[in-house]
Amino acid sequence: MRLLSAIIGLLALPLVTQPAAAKAKAERLYVVECGQRTAPNVSPWTPGVNVGKPIDFVDTCYVIKHGSDWMVWDTGLPDAIVSTPLADPNAWRRTNTLVGELTKIGIKPGDVKYLAVSHSHPDHIGNVELFPQAMLLVQQAEYNLPNQDGSPRFKATHPVTKLQGDYDVFGDGSVTILSTPGHTPGHQSLLVELPATGAVLLSGDAVHLRTIGTPRVFRLSTSIRRSHWLRCSGWPRSEVAPENWTGS
Repeated sequence: MRLLSAIIGLLALPLVTQPAAAKAKAERLYVVECGQRTAPNVSPWTPGVNVGKPIDFVDTCYVIKHGSDWMVWDTGLPDAIVSTPLADPNAWRRTNTLVGELTKIGIKPGDVKYLAVSHSHPDHIGNVELFPQAMLLVQQAEYNLPNQDGSPRFKATHPVTKLQGDYDVFGDGSVTILSTPGHTPGHQSLLVELPATGAVLLSGDAVHLRTIGTPRVFRLSTSIRRSHWLRCSGWPRSEVAPENWTGS
């Protein structure tokens, strides 16, 4: 009888449940200017609108701090352009170097553990070999895409993880590569969870301008549609950061 009473007493105790684990966040996201240019006609990015109107573009790189690890997303135009600018007034130009901007943050290229690019166009992979030790995270379809002359876009000696879809970089949901093909066969975007800002989607060339987000334009490619879905779905405080984004 005493045993039965003890069992009943234990069953009557309130259940102690573990609190839900907080969603992991990247510690900080740095926005780095990696090139700029003035395009003489914005209408290729806004079909039928503002034909002949010039627009200033910024080529943006990102540096992510996650605990003691560092990641670089997109590497911009080659640092060499700073000392040898192109003659074309509409060409990309640079007034700073990626190495110099990393120094301002307090790190060296050798400190970077992961390197990923949205796609393999020259204004995004110009400084990949500044980070020969960093694990390159790129979609298989993009890695296999040759240059026009048939040469590879990435050095065969560079360590690489060839992705086939979405990828959780740090294994905790704080930084996730999303497959967004369309602009190129292996285009990808980066979803970063930040402590104050919340979810930010670095869209690469899936979205060039904030003003491109109309249903008519979103039908143009899979990558744009997926970026639109992420912005409008349940991601808390999510923001799509287009290529021409300076962190404001």
